[in-house]
Amino acid sequence: MYKLFCRVFQKVMKVSACFLPWKEPTLLRSIDELVQHIAKSEQRVLVVTDEVLMKLGLPNGMLEGLQAAGVTAHVYDKTCPNPTIENIEAARAMYVEQNCTAIVAFGGGSPMDCAKLVGARIAKPRKPVPKLRGLFKILKRLPPLYAVPTTAGTGSEVTIAAVATNPATHEKFACMDPSLLPKFAVLDPALTLALPPHMTSTTGMDALTHAVESYIGGSNTKHTAKNAVDATKLVFAHLEAAYQDGSNLEARKAMLEASYMAGVAFTRAYVGNIHAISHALGALYHIPHGLGNAVVMPHVLAFYGEKAHKCLGGLAQAVGLSNAEEFIAAIRGMNERMQIPTGFAQIKTEDLPALAARATKEANPLYPVPVIMSRDDVMAVIKGMME
Repeated sequence: MYKLFCRVFQKVMKVSACFLPWKEPTLLRSIDELVQHIAKSEQRVLVVTDEVLMKLGLPNGMLEGLQAAGVTAHVYDKTCPNPTIENIEAARAMYVEQNCTAIVAFGGGSPMDCAKLVGARIAKPRKPVPKLRGLFKILKRLPPLYAVPTTAGTGSEVTIAAVATNPATHEKFACMDPSLLPKFAVLDPALTLALPPHMTSTTGMDALTHAVESYIGGSNTKHTAKNAVDATKLVFAHLEAAYQDGSNLEARKAMLEASYMAGVAFTRAYVGNIHAISHALGALYHIPHGLGNAVVMPHVLAFYGEKAHKCLGGLAQAVGLSNAEEFIAAIRGMNERMQIPTGFAQIKTEDLPALAARATKEANPLYPVPVIMSRDDVMAVIKGMME
């Protein structure tokens, strides 16, 4: 009966999605364009980034440009991987104290998620972050949000989702609301040139996960299917080239496009059990999200078996392969060539029940997956990743 309830819920959500105001951010292709747009309407902005990017000096060009244009930028750079409630509240406090009027998210998925939820807390000042969990808990306009991705994988610059971590419970949770969609997104491949090989590979596999899960899910549409297929083709054609030669600007540009298109696909068609399991592992063991998805993906796809073979076969043909089995094998091959492990040594047997409970709580009933996984199913899949 529970599985029937999940399927009915998913059908209702698919129909309801037709009435949502779906749109995409205005695309910009350089930091100069971004500065020009901000300078037209803002005087004080909060820049949400992380310490690694600041040490690399990656935001410097943007910060200098804003200063020259007369815009004061206040920088919050304490965002950690898998941003915490404390990160969000500290950045929100800076926004309020400095009388900012807009937010710039500069970095990968973590600064993006942090910045989105800062905006949500500004819009809903009486609602703490945990109360934003789930669907449509904001429904109010955020301050203008400008997204500048420095990785090619999360697609956060075009999604209505943000993920936060509660360190007290070691739990990650997603907040989904149309108001979380950024106003502008900057797709500048030059900003990804400093990305090291390991980050290139795992964020790229994150983009592939978005494309695959949106394509094989029950809420796929013609529009999401096209974006998912196009993103998959780009990842298969360019990810390893970007991994092997980080200065390959053509490959970097293609991966940014793949990440964006995969983001367009999954923000409407949802993700699935791969993400749910990856989030559970990431929260408990501090595993970066892209790495988690890369490792979990072939295990879950293999578990789905024939229930996903037809859809996976469509993606296989798009990249020149014959069937679903070859597609899954190709993913394993990419992981191996890019030195991504097949599992995680830190997984403990005694943690399996909690991991399974958190993953199924996230996935069910929302995610329109090929196979609704029980807690026992999740534990079996995770056991296959124990090293």
